[in-house]
Amino acid sequence: MAKHDKISVGVSTILNPVPVVMISCAGKDPSREEERPNIITVAWAGTINSEPPIVSVSIRKSRHSHKLISDTGEFVINLVNKQLCKPCDLCGVKSGADIDKFEATGLNAVKAAGLDYAYAIKEAPVSISCKVMSVNELPSHDVFTAEVVGVTADSYLLDEQGRLCLDKANLVAYNHGEYFLLGKKLGFFGYSVASEDVIKKRMGED
Repeated sequence: MAKHDKISVGVSTILNPVPVVMISCAGKDPSREEERPNIITVAWAGTINSEPPIVSVSIRKSRHSHKLISDTGEFVINLVNKQLCKPCDLCGVKSGADIDKFEATGLNAVKAAGLDYAYAIKEAPVSISCKVMSVNELPSHDVFTAEVVGVTADSYLLDEQGRLCLDKANLVAYNHGEYFLLGKKLGFFGYSVASEDVIKKRMGED
């Protein structure tokens, strides 16, 4: 067969790669075991609006974090870097109903910017505080639509002009059941119509 001859591979959730994130949350009384701070690994998360910034995450109804987020209307999207990849995987295969995931991973829970109940992961390069606006119930998952109310980032990610440089974060993507470190930069938004001088400057080819 020629390289671009097509074959059917069935119908599935094949959209890849996707960002893998660690969503942290807690109940209204974190001193109770069933409401303690928790982390759930999610690969179905995305930006759906810019002004105001709004995101969505899809979570199975059976997951422990589903109830915590439903009860408080809050969660934090923590971006995953190379150092967090293994803890991220653990948080995806274990249930917060059975173990304390912060204790199991050695990560630290810190109060999240702009939220009353949810905690952020201190070791995450970027943490995005979210307040639920609506819930769309689907057959297997519920889609939580939420407004971003705060963002914190590690100081090393800022350049001298205070610009956030996520290329420094060694972020991880999820591709068909496997984790990958983001690779070589190939271009930037608008590079297809940019001048050679701009391309060289933005691509670090000066």
